[in-house]
Amino acid sequence: MVWQCIIPGKAGTDWEGGYYPLTMHFSEDYPSKPPKCKFLQGFFHPNVYPSGTVCLSILNEDSGWRPAITVKQILVGIQDLLDQPNPADPAQTEGYHMFIQDPVEYKKRVRQQAKQYPPLV
Repeated sequence: MVWQCIIPGKAGTDWEGGYYPLTMHFSEDYPSKPPKCKFLQGFFHPNVYPSGTVCLSILNEDSGWRPAITVKQILVGIQDLLDQPNPADPAQTEGYHMFIQDPVEYKKRVRQQAKQYPPLV
């Protein structure tokens, strides 16, 4: 089963104003295994692989995943991750290096990306 979702950027963050499309792929093994969550390919964030796949502990079936985790908890976790990247678990080189080495440019890039994902209404 595949769900198309939208993750809104939190108010008061550099992500505000963006409505980011996310695909959730649920396997037949769900809830024993977590859904695969993906933004569009090339999404700019330290914890999103170039393919768009989200790198988040609660989505890791070998460590953080528990069948009791709800879809809402996953979506809120991804929304929180946008503004609070985990530098200990980078998934893309460009986003990680910019977040660590040039925070001003990182914030500018995030605000530019927010403008690429306006509200659908």
